[in-house]
Amino acid sequence: MGYREEALRAKAAQQGQYELSDQDRNTHLLFLADELIRHREGILEENQKDILAAADLSAAMKDRLRLTNERIDGLADSLRQVSAQPGVAGRTLETKTLANGLVIEQVSVGFGLIAMIYESRPNVTVDSFALAYKSGNSVYLRGGKEAVHTNRILVQILRNGLLTLGVNPDMVVLCSDTDRAGVRAMLEMRGVIDLLIPRGSASLINYVVDNARVPILETGAGNCMVYIDETADLSRALEIVDNAKTQRVSVCNSLEKVVIHRSQIKAFVPMLMERFKNRVEVRGDHEVQALSDDIQEAGEDDYGREYLDYIIALKTVGSLDEAIAFINRYHTQHSDAILTENPDHAKQFCQHIDAAVVYVNASTRFSDGAEFGLGAEIGISTQKLHARGPMGLEALTTYKYIVTGHGQIRE
Repeated sequence: MGYREEALRAKAAQQGQYELSDQDRNTHLLFLADELIRHREGILEENQKDILAAADLSAAMKDRLRLTNERIDGLADSLRQVSAQPGVAGRTLETKTLANGLVIEQVSVGFGLIAMIYESRPNVTVDSFALAYKSGNSVYLRGGKEAVHTNRILVQILRNGLLTLGVNPDMVVLCSDTDRAGVRAMLEMRGVIDLLIPRGSASLINYVVDNARVPILETGAGNCMVYIDETADLSRALEIVDNAKTQRVSVCNSLEKVVIHRSQIKAFVPMLMERFKNRVEVRGDHEVQALSDDIQEAGEDDYGREYLDYIIALKTVGSLDEAIAFINRYHTQHSDAILTENPDHAKQFCQHIDAAVVYVNASTRFSDGAEFGLGAEIGISTQKLHARGPMGLEALTTYKYIVTGHGQIRE
């Protein structure tokens, strides 16, 4: 079966959403959560095949790929959390009656068929289905070759569960192979795919943005930055930087750059080097390099890179304005933070940093749908239309107008 035929199956299945109530969807998601737990051993076995085949991946990338008992519990929990969210499909958003008696209702609806192109992380498979299903959509998934066995068993469990529930299993369809031709085909399915969301490396996302003929919602790479202000509490700053960088390095909300006010470098850099000793490779400009022989030189390419690894780069600045200018030049508009004790500096930073999420005295690792109370996320949008930041159910709906009359004609 060709890629277009696969997508058309999922497109046709979406019509069955109009027969489901929100309570139906909630019950189904809870049942599917239990199914994932029931098939835990099979999932782990298939995931191990992917891990063994991933010899060339970095440790951080293997971490993104690996499933454990705890992470499978997390997959099931994400289904339960999405089921607990308020329904978004079929809501009446606004009603008004015109002078001529026409009643106009604005009603939320799913987009239709949502396509996902993504790499490595098997949780995207489950989260994408859960959010699409709850919001009244069907979903067509194209995962990466590194997770092929894991994605196949996860989708098979979901499809079998839907079949048991009497629902068309084509509500979720996995692309039949991981060939690059599948990506190219999806990008050209105008009129079939209603919304395409890429998640993965900067190269994948850029390729999709440059070549798509279907509507896309861009999820950007996460070159996240923290600015340590001249008034920052350095003990607190050290804990935040450590958490943002090392709590999980392989995800897009992990910290990649630390911008430091010149007055703080002599105190903060030695603290950071001691904390990161034998754990994180530190790169920096000449001013911070002068403080430690273990700091490597940061080149121009470093400041614009998303490492997704145990590497971090430091940059010295002389003012808040300089920090803002540097971050807005090199970041990816994902998540940035200021560490400060000055409320005016915090306000200026939040106003002028052009990012989806801006933090004051907190770790960038909180940029996550579950942490934001969305249950799960379909991705983190770094664009401005139609959604921005962690995207949950609301981001997967649009609306239509239903106009009811009693014979009115326009004069």
